[in-house]
Amino acid sequence: MKIARYTAYGGPETIRLEEAPVPVPGPGDVLVRVRAAPVTAGDVRMRSGLVPRGLGLMVRLAIGVLRPRVAPGWAFAGEVAAVGAGITRFAPGQRVFGLTGFKGGAHRDYLVIGEDGPILPLPDTLTFEAGAAFFFGGLTAAEFLIDRAKVRPGERVLVAGATGAVGGAAVQIARHLGARVAATASPANHALARRLGASEVSDYRDGPPAGPFEVIVDVMGQLGWQGARPLLAEGGRLVLITADLAAMLGSALRPRRDGRQMITGTNKDDLPSMLRLVGLHQEGAYTPVVGQVLPFADLAEAHRIAETFHKPGNLVVVMDQTSA
Repeated sequence: MKIARYTAYGGPETIRLEEAPVPVPGPGDVLVRVRAAPVTAGDVRMRSGLVPRGLGLMVRLAIGVLRPRVAPGWAFAGEVAAVGAGITRFAPGQRVFGLTGFKGGAHRDYLVIGEDGPILPLPDTLTFEAGAAFFFGGLTAAEFLIDRAKVRPGERVLVAGATGAVGGAAVQIARHLGARVAATASPANHALARRLGASEVSDYRDGPPAGPFEVIVDVMGQLGWQGARPLLAEGGRLVLITADLAAMLGSALRPRRDGRQMITGTNKDDLPSMLRLVGLHQEGAYTPVVGQVLPFADLAEAHRIAETFHKPGNLVVVMDQTSA
């Protein structure tokens, strides 16, 4: 089988595809034939080492000082190829999707994951490509909007950067929660933002629509506290999806300012969170937007596209052109 790995910190040229033996599932393990996997902003940051200001040293200490010690690929969709002894929840041929998480390793033809790990049956309503794209933006948007910002019906929500993986999920979930959603996006993506549920869309280069907003979701951290503060209503909440070290420390030490709140951090990627997101999909509240789809052999090109941070929807690579 083919597997991807990082050879150094740097550009997309540091990604290599190599041959490796197909693993054998042990007791309690599932062997998944990967059909599709996303290429995310997280993959770009792990490969390049370019992270928000102040976090570089911590990231290097966590994943490798000289080169990334994690493997490419955060999530996957595919089908069960074989199972180890004692497996009861999955069977060969079953469609599944899930996460490899921070350690990566989804950019390969086959992977082994524990039956009790972050793996679920893939709903019939999702293709392999949509299943691959499902969790990255959706888990983030659901946790920050539902659990942390606690969006309520009738509130006005601004999603700044509304048509990428996280932004597209945030628009859909905010609308499902009963919010009135405004969005910023490039003009080419205005129709997509409206289709996802935004009732008001502006060009991100012209600045956001006029406030006040009860909740602002700043996907790329372009507004920050200074830019968002004048747009926030009394009691408003700023969600910084991308935050540097200063913002993260500031939100921890002084989350409430002038009657408003700043929220940063990371989201959970455990089974309960995954199951909730599947439930939202089954309610019609969320379906990931699949953008460009490239063959696995073009993984480096997928990284070049992803590192622009302006791709519409989710970028996916397919390991087998027969995926459906």
